[in-house]
Amino acid sequence: MAILEARTELLDALTTLRDRVSAARFPLPLPGAERARRSRGELLAQLDDYLVPRLRAPEAPLLAVVGGSTGAGKSTLVNSLVGRRVSDAGVLRPTTRTPVLVCHPADQHWFAGPRVLPRLRRVWTPRRDDFRAAQDTPPALPDDDHPADGGDADTPPALAVETAEAVPVGLALLDSPDIDSLVTANRELAAELFCAADVWILVTTASRYADAIPWHLLRSAREYDVTLATVLDRAPHQVADELSRRYTALLARAGLGDVPCFTVPELPESARGGSGLLPATAVAGLREWLLHHAGDPAARVVAADRTATGALASLRSRVSGLAGAAAAQHAAVLRLMRHIDGAYERAGARVRRQIADGELLAGEALARWRGFPRDSGGDELLDAFADGLSALLRGSVGDADEQAADAWRLEPGAPECGRADELVAERIDLLARRWRRCLEEVADEELRAADSGCPLSAEETAALLATALLGGRRARGADEALVRALGADVAARLRERGERLLEDCLDRVLLGERGYRLAPLRDLDATPDQQVALVAALSVLQRER
Repeated sequence: MAILEARTELLDALTTLRDRVSAARFPLPLPGAERARRSRGELLAQLDDYLVPRLRAPEAPLLAVVGGSTGAGKSTLVNSLVGRRVSDAGVLRPTTRTPVLVCHPADQHWFAGPRVLPRLRRVWTPRRDDFRAAQDTPPALPDDDHPADGGDADTPPALAVETAEAVPVGLALLDSPDIDSLVTANRELAAELFCAADVWILVTTASRYADAIPWHLLRSAREYDVTLATVLDRAPHQVADELSRRYTALLARAGLGDVPCFTVPELPESARGGSGLLPATAVAGLREWLLHHAGDPAARVVAADRTATGALASLRSRVSGLAGAAAAQHAAVLRLMRHIDGAYERAGARVRRQIADGELLAGEALARWRGFPRDSGGDELLDAFADGLSALLRGSVGDADEQAADAWRLEPGAPECGRADELVAERIDLLARRWRRCLEEVADEELRAADSGCPLSAEETAALLATALLGGRRARGADEALVRALGADVAARLRERGERLLEDCLDRVLLGERGYRLAPLRDLDATPDQQVALVAALSVLQRER
């Protein structure tokens, strides 16, 4: 069964696949990511501009895009096929900035709206039936550095729509920008127009028919099995037949031997910079070929169905490539996350080991402990331990960031690793102060509950608890003092609550800072869902085909 006679389910599957392709993102600059982004854009263009519209309206006119290299004579060829000037041509290159679509007036409604090429805004050009008058007042050509429509870079590109009685019903001709334009926007627009067409007409010249860029386009046409014709333009009369044979031989060697090749001789009209109309006999072969495909219902169906079938068949490898790129993004994000997780897990283990070894009972804290309670009060000892804990955690976070950054540098295409912001010290210091305040509250609660005439104040009890928690083996005296003052049961319960508070503080700092570093990776949304959705949508489409 022909693709254009397909069931509604096929169109539904294609629409779903289009949505999955649109949702795919490749944010990390991995090897192949830029290629995947370009492929995604090309796929969306072909789905939006050609496949979905063609399956929704198989009766719509054939769209034939005329494209080629700079100066190949595309606009002159289109003008000559129509019989009057509809597309500006000239000696300055690139000439075609705004692509021109010309169709029969009865077919205008097919192209007036966004059915095809929805990204392009429509502009309507005045009829130029008096060709000589048009020649007398040639339009000003925009500067070569301007975007494809000659307007502001932020303005969507335009599509000029013309009507002409000479164009047969059921066919539209589209004059495309140069495929090798120096202006990137022109090249991208030319590729987009080819993706929207049922028929490709590649125009080259006698002096440039072996250039690489046209052949790249020809190979793409062969890969997608599109309905294709070529034009060898400006062939000198003396060697036109020989050049045509050579070009045809090159096509045959490239597997394109069945592609029609039309030779247009070099004429005074084309030698004048493309400003004239070629004689009808010069383009008669191509015109008859187009009339056959537009006027013969069977040929028309074959042309459209062949291109649609080829485009659908190409989706398998192209969507699979996108799914592979999405999987690579997810794998890279997981690796980067593991580097951060590993660095912070090691930082947490190191902090707990340092606390167990009593490394915080040093400097100011050690001096205050030695003077406690005669020369140093509980408040001073608590402050010293809070400051020491904050400094230890800040250093551990900094070390974890450095380790993660070193690991990220070994990952191909990884962005710069997220580092601590200017508020990290403030966040850690606030949590250390919160831990200190919670120790005092817990000590006060236990003292009130004990009601045993304890000689220690809540502040002194909290200071002893902080020393026992952070002083390691060198602070056994703090535990013994708590047991003597509160009794073994109360002291044990107080120690247990204090350990939970300390663990909570460590987790809040280390897990919180790790979360800050992981957040940008999570925001990339490089989940396995993208790959799964692409593969599932492709599988449904293949089944419907």
